[in-house]
Amino acid sequence: MHDGNIKDKVFSGVFWKFAERILAQLISFIVSIVLARILSPDDYGIVAMILIFISLADVFITSGFCTALIQKKDADEIDFSTNFYCSLFVSIIIYLIFFIMAPYIANFYNEKSLTALIRVFAIRLIFGAYNSIQHAYVSRHMLFRRFFFSTLFGTLLSGIVGILMAVLNFGAWALVAQYLTNTVVDIIVLNFTVPWKPQLLFSFNSAKQMMRFGWKVLLADLIGTFFNELRSLVVGKIYTSSDLAYYNKGQQLPSLITNNISNSIISVLFPAISNENGDSARIKQMLRRAIKTTSYVIFPMIFGLIVVAESLVLLLFTEKWLSCVFYIRLLALSSAIGIIGTTSLQGMKAIGRSDVLLSLEIIKKPVYLILLIIGTKISVKAIAVTMVVYSFYSNFVNAFQLKKLFGYSFFEQFKDLEPAIILSTSMAVVLLPISWVRLDNLLILFLQVFIGIIYYVFMSKKFKIETFDYLLQIINRKLSRKKRVKKC
Repeated sequence: MHDGNIKDKVFSGVFWKFAERILAQLISFIVSIVLARILSPDDYGIVAMILIFISLADVFITSGFCTALIQKKDADEIDFSTNFYCSLFVSIIIYLIFFIMAPYIANFYNEKSLTALIRVFAIRLIFGAYNSIQHAYVSRHMLFRRFFFSTLFGTLLSGIVGILMAVLNFGAWALVAQYLTNTVVDIIVLNFTVPWKPQLLFSFNSAKQMMRFGWKVLLADLIGTFFNELRSLVVGKIYTSSDLAYYNKGQQLPSLITNNISNSIISVLFPAISNENGDSARIKQMLRRAIKTTSYVIFPMIFGLIVVAESLVLLLFTEKWLSCVFYIRLLALSSAIGIIGTTSLQGMKAIGRSDVLLSLEIIKKPVYLILLIIGTKISVKAIAVTMVVYSFYSNFVNAFQLKKLFGYSFFEQFKDLEPAIILSTSMAVVLLPISWVRLDNLLILFLQVFIGIIYYVFMSKKFKIETFDYLLQIINRKLSRKKRVKKC
């Protein structure tokens, strides 16, 4: 594939993936505001307990085989159908395990209502077996525009279902119904827009080939997901469901930023790098561009969120959620630190170095466990603090592998992040005094956002930030192309 063609596909992919994520998160965010005002923190905490186990089970279905499908350069119909039947078999087995274990999980948390909730929620895993292959097909062929429409209908309809059930006093069931509806609608829409359908084809040889690559990715992702969810497991068990709700709500707003932008770029970056046939210099160039662009866009949002967190929570969620402000600020910082590490992992996956991914998790997680134990002995807030400390450590370990595999040195990595760090920090310093003015929360928020954008753009132009010029060129090129198409 020619360099120009790759750039067009990557830009188009990032555009549609970003549009899809923005749309999904915007609708989800609006729905979450409504639900947070109707439901109690306890309702959110109960569902968060279930999500810990569902997220772990999801790894078996969506990781490994699906990653191998995207990474495999000559994946065909046999590979896709084989993957589907393997995923379906695994999902059914896991669902049966959940069905049997549901009462024991409920006893673990001393929440009897969890039994029925788990048995219904876990049905999503079986749907996920089909949905994961649809997503792998779209990613493999870089047809990211298809995600836009499935996300639009899925997020919108599931939000309506969730709000209606919350108004009718279904409590935690409203959140479960929202998740299930989203997955089902996503499957139905993609079934019409994606050409792949499961066929009566199966190859043991194909399964073995993909498993050779996939099992290491699966195990690495399983370790990573387990330890990520371990914090929520500990908070939910040792402390209260409300504490867990505040902690998870504290993750929601930073994730709204990082998942939208970094995941949009990363989702497109993975198949794009997979097509580069191991060209280290080219892959390094792509990784550098991804890290520069992602940090330049995300850092001002993250640092801005840290400043406006209290006003935002009061305005959107009311005073009953004010306890989550501390977690928003700390977990936002943790998210910002983790950008370079997340991007580097995609580069390793794309070149087939699943062995490195697995070894990295084995190296990092003992430190994670030690920090978690220390935090647990103190308080929930201390657990959040240890997350920031771990993010620094994890980022350093991942950055070392970038240097080793692609020749992307520590100095180059810092140099690529430096403009975004300096601009975002100075912007936060400028915005902070506005928080001390006695004005309406909405007005304070408006002033901070408006001044923050003006400051960031002005300083980017004044100091001739390369990424700012790069983004302007891309936007202008895209607009010029649209004008030419209209004239034709």
